[in-house]
Amino acid sequence: MNHFAHLVLSQPTVESTVGNLLGDFARGVNRKDLAHSINAGLENHRAVDRFTDTDSTIKELKQMFQPGRRRFAGIALDVYFDHLLMKHWSSYDIRPLHEVIQIFYHRMTEGQSIMPSSTMRTTTLRIIRYDWFGSYRQIDSIAQALDRIASRIRYRNDFANAIEDIDKHSEEIESAFLDFFPRLQTHVQSLALESNIPQLCQDS
Repeated sequence: MNHFAHLVLSQPTVESTVGNLLGDFARGVNRKDLAHSINAGLENHRAVDRFTDTDSTIKELKQMFQPGRRRFAGIALDVYFDHLLMKHWSSYDIRPLHEVIQIFYHRMTEGQSIMPSSTMRTTTLRIIRYDWFGSYRQIDSIAQALDRIASRIRYRNDFANAIEDIDKHSEEIESAFLDFFPRLQTHVQSLALESNIPQLCQDS
């Protein structure tokens, strides 16, 4: 799952937002220095990733990508799933999508002071400034995001133009996502990793 989906699966607090985003920025972070609520959010993030990576449906989707791109197919699917989550938003939440995006941006802004990674602070501010979540509603923005990821990989790869494989199998991927995401939601709810965790930064 990518940033937006992780936040959808988080709790409505600043600390949960920080913890659930931290999974992508945790290298070098000493977890002993983190508040319990942030650690719980990080555990939730990792539980989401484990469930996604081991799901048989997701494994089948990765095989649809060309061999040269298959190593990074999970990344491509994560980003595209944000797009699909937004496309079918009314199936998952009664609130307007644009309002939820602004709520997430507000929590990310409020959480800057408790983010333990400078890279995390820089990236989340870029997400807000350039409205990454809002742009993910457009498939062209997904294609651009995937190409940016390919350009940041430090060794030669064939990940560029990954949107080609997504376009070719878009119907199968969308159908699989609509089956998968509710199961993921149920799994997260059953684990309840963030239940009964003291929260310091409640939404106002």
